Amino acid sequence: MNILVVGSVAYDTVKTPFGQAEDVLGGSASYFSVAASFFTSVRLVAAVGEDFRAEDRAVLERRKIDLSGLCTEKGKTFRWSGKYGYNLNEAHTLVTALNVFEHFQPRLPDSYRDSELVFLANIDPDLQRQVLEQVKDPKLVALDTMNFWIDSKLDSLRRTLSKINLLMINDGEARQLSGEVNLVRTAQRIFEWGPSTLVVKRGEYGVLMFTREATFAAPAYPLESVLDPTGAGDSFAGGFMGYLANSGNFGESSIRQAIIMGSVMASFNVEAFSLDRLSKLSYREIEDRYRAMKRLTHFEDL
Repeated sequence: MNILVVGSVAYDTVKTPFGQAEDVLGGSASYFSVAASFFTSVRLVAAVGEDFRAEDRAVLERRKIDLSGLCTEKGKTFRWSGKYGYNLNEAHTLVTALNVFEHFQPRLPDSYRDSELVFLANIDPDLQRQVLEQVKDPKLVALDTMNFWIDSKLDSLRRTLSKINLLMINDGEARQLSGEVNLVRTAQRIFEWGPSTLVVKRGEYGVLMFTREATFAAPAYPLESVLDPTGAGDSFAGGFMGYLANSGNFGESSIRQAIIMGSVMASFNVEAFSLDRLSKLSYREIEDRYRAMKRLTHFEDL
């Protein structure tokens, strides 16, 4: 099955306690697409400026990502600058320059309208619904959002939630959206608005998944070296959705396996700045770490 992703392609400037990178390829759609491309075909919709570098387009092309929906607009590419302290779960935004992304209107090529899986990355919920209006009959729709849209467009976001199957956000955003402190109650509230599955990203503390019938928890993969957490959540989403597309199965057991694969892809992403680690990854490395994750969480009854 193929995946459609709609989000941002950007240039990031990032500083962490372990190094820094300036004006490097980033954006939610970039991280998602590269991670998902190891498992299935990916169709990307985003806008970049005239300054978007050929070598960065080549990073996406080498992963055979369909860039028919990547539009070049007059102006500059979206830029984000941020820094992290030793608490790598929290990014401190220094500069956000939307540039061409400010007036982004997602237009799907005709060849994208039959997309089977759809991932709506963190953009205006009005635009997320516009995307869904252009897709014929997707088998699964997943959505990410952030505190800005929860604060400023809650009613619009709830209308969008009524049209999706799976919500994927971090724990702070989940609590903010639901108005509940407890994550179990948070899931129950969110289910009332439409989604049947909630995946809560918790950074270095792992992932929680809720369905109407079950709960599942998975740890993050323990790493010796973490350089940059930027894009980890989007890489997780790419691995997660890519695995589901590859399996063609959206049942609970498959979703559990997809969470482990998402965690594997996120763990590779944070080992380097930008897409440097993901873009050079081999499938053998992915398989080895997936098996290591299975060993990490395995236990026997007494």
